[in-house]
Amino acid sequence: MSMSILSKIFLGFLSLVFIISGCKDGVSEKKDEVTTIVFKHGKIAGEPRALLDIIAEFEQQNPDIKVKDEPLPASTDEQHQFYVINLAGKTTDFDVLSMDVIWVPEFARAGWLKDVSSALPEEQRIEFFKGPMDAVTYNEKVYAIPWYIDAGVLYYRKDLLNKYGFYPPETWDELVTISRTITLKEKDLYGFIWQGKQYEGLVCNVLEYFWSNGGDVLKNGNVIIESPENIEALTFMKNLITAYNVTPELVLTSIEESTRHIFGNGKALFMRNWPYAWNVFNKEGSPVRGKVGVSVLPFFKGHKAASTLGGWQLGINKISKHPEAAEKFITYLTSPPVQKKLAITIGYKPTRKSLYKDEDLLREQPFIVGLYNVFLHAKPRPVSPYYMAMTQVMQPEFSAAISGKKAPEQALRTIQRGFEKILKDLNP
Repeated sequence: MSMSILSKIFLGFLSLVFIISGCKDGVSEKKDEVTTIVFKHGKIAGEPRALLDIIAEFEQQNPDIKVKDEPLPASTDEQHQFYVINLAGKTTDFDVLSMDVIWVPEFARAGWLKDVSSALPEEQRIEFFKGPMDAVTYNEKVYAIPWYIDAGVLYYRKDLLNKYGFYPPETWDELVTISRTITLKEKDLYGFIWQGKQYEGLVCNVLEYFWSNGGDVLKNGNVIIESPENIEALTFMKNLITAYNVTPELVLTSIEESTRHIFGNGKALFMRNWPYAWNVFNKEGSPVRGKVGVSVLPFFKGHKAASTLGGWQLGINKISKHPEAAEKFITYLTSPPVQKKLAITIGYKPTRKSLYKDEDLLREQPFIVGLYNVFLHAKPRPVSPYYMAMTQVMQPEFSAAISGKKAPEQALRTIQRGFEKILKDLNP
């Protein structure tokens, strides 16, 4: 047999081997194909290991999906800026995003979020607190699933209230009376501290006074912020500092953590803050451990208590390359078992009402029982795709009013006109 014939036979054999090998590889690749989705969210408070463990469990249950965890800075402003720049640029670099409650309408209107109504059928929506569900709904469609919830609460020194024969205040006037009585008898003790710096936290505080006096910001698409109820409420806030001597001027530059430190060091009788502070106050070595109570915020006589809704929601990039995998992931993260685990390990409060009766969770965090009614009545900030423009109008005016630089009615008049211009210009 000539060499040319042998060469042809050998080459043919090699070709057959390569074809068979290629077919095997192709089958193997198809069989082992894994979809990778990218999850963007704010930096986890405390130990991030808990979330990574939950993600690992999801991957074990869904071997065809891999989740790439990519945390963003803790600052909500920085997160918002990141999302706006990238989503407006039609990026497909991430699939799942965690959003503050005030962002969902803005992002939905811009066309950046996938409609996830089918992932949360009508009959299942009642399982969640109403506030978060309202926040994720835009034009009767659901654009995110509530992940965890926050709301403003009143912290109080239960040891001092017991000492002087008081119960937690139901009305704002009662809070003033109790504060003035006890601070006259206790040295180096502020009456009531809250977040009064010019930032989003101030808006959250002010709205709680508006709502608890029967006021509001928007109603049926109309601006109603310049109302007698709101003028009265904003005047009361100013008087807490300037007339009643209940709140120190330092609140004008205070945020959550600075007020938490003051109260946690035993220097204040009452404090408005978010639920996260409870765990810190009850840690080993805390000066107020075992001395702190939590209740709903007070209200003005004849009205009802109201807390500003906080918390985060999970949505999907509308142009994600892997929408099915992304939907499976956010459904998992918002499921009862995972919300329960997040509550115990990280302290994220569940958005599902049934978990507030869970025996394991109640045993680990008994104070969570008192939060149920707070979350049940929590109200979202104005649900509008133009909210970010609105808050930029509110913040400086609220700050000017509570510091006495501007009359409350003048500040609200400015906001009223600013809102009307925003709605006219952006929604002609």
